[in-house]
Amino acid sequence: MAMVGAACSDGAGTATSGSALLGGAETDRYTAQIEKWRQARLAALRAPDGWLSYTGSGRLRPGSYRVGTAADNDIGLSSGPPRLGLLTVEEGRIRFEAARGVDVRLRGQPVGQVQLVPEEAGRKADRLDVGGSQFYVVRTGPVYGWRFRDPGAPARHLLSGIEHFPVDPRWRVNARWQPYAKPRPITLLTSIGTPLAAWIPGEAVFERDGHQYRLHPVTQPNDTKLFFIFSDRTSGKETYGGARYLFVEPPADGVLVLDFNRAENPPCALTPHLVCPIAPPANRLDLAVNAGEKTYIAN
Repeated sequence: MAMVGAACSDGAGTATSGSALLGGAETDRYTAQIEKWRQARLAALRAPDGWLSYTGSGRLRPGSYRVGTAADNDIGLSSGPPRLGLLTVEEGRIRFEAARGVDVRLRGQPVGQVQLVPEEAGRKADRLDVGGSQFYVVRTGPVYGWRFRDPGAPARHLLSGIEHFPVDPRWRVNARWQPYAKPRPITLLTSIGTPLAAWIPGEAVFERDGHQYRLHPVTQPNDTKLFFIFSDRTSGKETYGGARYLFVEPPADGVLVLDFNRAENPPCALTPHLVCPIAPPANRLDLAVNAGEKTYIAN
């Protein structure tokens, strides 16, 4: 795979000078659009249910775990009652029993004992609501874990911004879309080394500086956009080492618009409580993509 970025193309995957494509007024409008996108992304990150709301996480092995804010719990939470309940992990089965007198809800209904469905790629979890917070179980490949989201998370209010490369219209690329006859399976690795199954529906092809590149997106059930996971020569230096993400609208008339000014950090670059896929070997570009978000440094 490859990814490239460079200037907008002529629709056949060939990069063209940005100055030849956009006049001054158009460049200003484009820059304003990217700035609006950046502000919307910051607002989403700072939201009560944004990525920065996570305050707890951990792996789960078979056994029982006391959950709550008290210091002697097996799973310690940042907010809520001293004893939330007991979580039991068995082979293929997750059970939760709420502590007596504690208000824990699942889809709005009070919980006593319940079997929980873990969150996986393409499937939402059974999330236990504790006031405005949420506790749930995740599964990444064969590995189970837990997550806790707290609207009172300090990180929400400490985020002042994310550093970016300067907006450059030449990194808005028109690529030639080449769909596969049938989506091809791929096993991605996550930031903790666990496998994640996905599908490649095709490839985006374009050129930069006389070189041709191919970039493969992945999809999962119910995706509305193509999801590109890539790394490049800036990775591990100016940008996050594992990957950056690019979400792209479906192709129109065989053309896919790859706007690398919208390349963003994955969630695991923003918080230690999340796991996310890293760039597969075919998407590790021998190219410096000087566009989009740089490495996030917490305040």
